[in-house]
Amino acid sequence: MNNKESQTNGNPIDNEEEKKDRYAYEENQDETEQAAVSEQAGEFVEPDKTAAAETAAAAAPIAAVAGAESAPPSKKGGAVGWIVLSSVLVIALIVVLIKPPFGGGSGGESVATVNGKAISQDELFEAMKKTYGESSLETLITKTLVQQEADAAGIKITEQDVTDEIDLIKLDFGSEDEFNNILAQNNLTVEDLREDMRINAMVRKVLESKTDVTDEEIQTYFDENQGKLGGSEEQVRASHILVATKEEADAILADLKAGADFAETAKAKSTDGSAANGGDLDFFTKTQMVEPFAEAAFALEVGEISDVVQSEFGYHIIKKTDYKPATEANFDEKKDLIRMKLVSDEVNQLASPWIEEIRAKAKITNKLTEEEPAASEAPASETATETKTE
Repeated sequence: MNNKESQTNGNPIDNEEEKKDRYAYEENQDETEQAAVSEQAGEFVEPDKTAAAETAAAAAPIAAVAGAESAPPSKKGGAVGWIVLSSVLVIALIVVLIKPPFGGGSGGESVATVNGKAISQDELFEAMKKTYGESSLETLITKTLVQQEADAAGIKITEQDVTDEIDLIKLDFGSEDEFNNILAQNNLTVEDLREDMRINAMVRKVLESKTDVTDEEIQTYFDENQGKLGGSEEQVRASHILVATKEEADAILADLKAGADFAETAKAKSTDGSAANGGDLDFFTKTQMVEPFAEAAFALEVGEISDVVQSEFGYHIIKKTDYKPATEANFDEKKDLIRMKLVSDEVNQLASPWIEEIRAKAKITNKLTEEEPAASEAPASETATETKTE
């Protein structure tokens, strides 16, 4: 996502020079899958083609609502902002259940013991309040403000609106499998996300009228992001044998032409990590491999063995074992989702200054951060009152 300058006062984002770059697509592979491909293919996988794309756009409104303390940057960018926020809100709920803030409830009960020494609810509450209380309460205050703004605008959030937000997250992850893997790694389900996505939908619908997404931008995004819109690039499946010298490669190629089994030869002589699998690299696109290797592999017929191919990693003999032609996504099926995605990208730029603006206008009391009068001041005040009365 392009880091466009945030717009204040709800002005549409209209810098075309900045907008035009934001739709470039990097294949967003799961890191585990990348590691597997790299291991199988030695190190001739193109390094800059296997880097996972950042997916901050999907959860930026959540990050804005949660605030910097409750939604810190993560390795996946803003895409796990909703995970962080869920954790914060769960902690806030636990605090309330343990001991309602600002009076009420009994906090003397034990919640744990250590070698016979009790840890009370009061101690747990104070520790959690100190660590999470302020940021959690600030998040809830901002969510309340957003809800009030939506109510004032007559905006109602439906279950479909929430589903749309989850679909946008899936789009930024690049695949359903990767999305589900992230959920599983964080012990979450789609249902766990729905409440957090409700606030995303609310921010999007409140600010949508201040965005400016054109039909040309929708078409551009579609053309440049086929892979994550249902289309796929041309793919080849191949096996290879990698050795250090041309002499070794020539000798192996001669053996293969004389009838040696490719897989068994790869197991015995290849120096690549794929040797254990008979040299098999599974399916890959042309951009996932260094150019000399990719050009040779894609030029072969299925079942054909290449001549010796030199790359920066050594000398390869390649056998093409399968092929998948490119497929195109359906524009008519995806254009509404793309529009929503681009609107959300612009909303993400507007959200933070807008939230700052509505907070500045609101009358907010926060008892958690209000300073209490010093203990020594209270008796003096009472004495002064009594003196005045007499």
